[in-house]
Amino acid sequence: MTNEPDVQDFAEKSVDMWHRGSAWILGPLMIGLVAVILATASDYANKLNSLLFQSFFFAPVIILPLGFVLLAYVSRRYFPGAQGSGIPQTIAAISDADDKKTSHLLSIRIMIGKIMLTIGGLAVGASIGREGPTVQIGASIMHMFYGRGPFQGADQRRILLLAGGAAGIAAAFNTPLAGIMFAIEELSKNHIFNANSSALVTVIVSGLIPLALLGNYTYFGSSAANLEWDSGMSTILICGLVGGVAGGTFSRMLIRVSFDTTSRLAGFISRRPFVFAALCGLGVALLGLATDHLVFGTGYQPTKALLEDSGDLPWYFGIAKLLATLLSSMSGIPGGIFAPSLAVGAGVGDNLAALLPASYAPHSAIVLLTMAAYLSGVTRAPVTAFIIMMEMTDSHHMLLPLMAASVVASGVSKLISPTPLYHALSQKFLPQR
Repeated sequence: MTNEPDVQDFAEKSVDMWHRGSAWILGPLMIGLVAVILATASDYANKLNSLLFQSFFFAPVIILPLGFVLLAYVSRRYFPGAQGSGIPQTIAAISDADDKKTSHLLSIRIMIGKIMLTIGGLAVGASIGREGPTVQIGASIMHMFYGRGPFQGADQRRILLLAGGAAGIAAAFNTPLAGIMFAIEELSKNHIFNANSSALVTVIVSGLIPLALLGNYTYFGSSAANLEWDSGMSTILICGLVGGVAGGTFSRMLIRVSFDTTSRLAGFISRRPFVFAALCGLGVALLGLATDHLVFGTGYQPTKALLEDSGDLPWYFGIAKLLATLLSSMSGIPGGIFAPSLAVGAGVGDNLAALLPASYAPHSAIVLLTMAAYLSGVTRAPVTAFIIMMEMTDSHHMLLPLMAASVVASGVSKLISPTPLYHALSQKFLPQR
């Protein structure tokens, strides 16, 4: 005679296993696949933008303002919650103690909007990246599994979102270690990250999909930059100091614009958001014309050229890219700041290399250190910054210098902008209770 409680218990365990398997296997597969689609589409969008702007010199003055207005309108009207990077939204969702399944920040609808609008932003020439959006996309995919089977309660939701966000970074940059550190250092700053086997598998599987489809690659290729730890200490300190000041200044300006409610500019943005978006687009267009289109898009090509010592950039590239990224972020259109921040750091590093005596350090080493320092200054996540740079450039021999420059930059940035950028911006998305 069949024991009904045993059968019921077996059925419940089977259902739980099915839900766990689908979340921890199907979820990361989807994240990796979507990351590859977004990366490939972003490359085509950058090429389209480059071809169009090279064919018609004044095209940016028309396309960028109109494009920013369209992207801002579509985002606010049809995909509210998709604006900006996507990392603040993910942090806000993780920090929300409510165990109800809400979809205003993380959902398939948001994911679709984020993909389309990020590609659109790159196509019109906005100074944005796809890495932050991939974090929100990864968290949205894992959020699908919340409320099913064993995934109940705020703690389980937090685990899913942390794993999804970390997998997004790993898949976007092909840097699995940086993805794990990003979850620990940035996404779970206010919570304990449980690096269990399921979360690690999510990051690893998501990173394997781009590897399988795009081949084994490093984002910026392999850098031969080298710097002795003892003799290069002064260079490390200078790069960390300059990168921290520049990154902290960017962070403070973006936070100020996002939360200032008393100035004339804040009033103008509130009353005329689309006019402000058009003005931001015009500003990016003028910066692009002044730099021969160098500030448009992610900044991947000029950054790679600087790391390889195969290209000369104008001295004002770093500051122009910083301003273009600030305007793009202020405008309210979707798009990340990771890749543009690396380009800004490369430009500032190029300036430093020109100012420092040749005996201090090789040009590519100074650029590499300043990139890590600037990213650390912007995000205040020094471990993530130096690991990303190490994995993206295959610069394991630069581990200690990159680590030191990132830590110095984070400390300097804290003096300028006390609250970390993403966590400050996440306050805008937290539910008001």
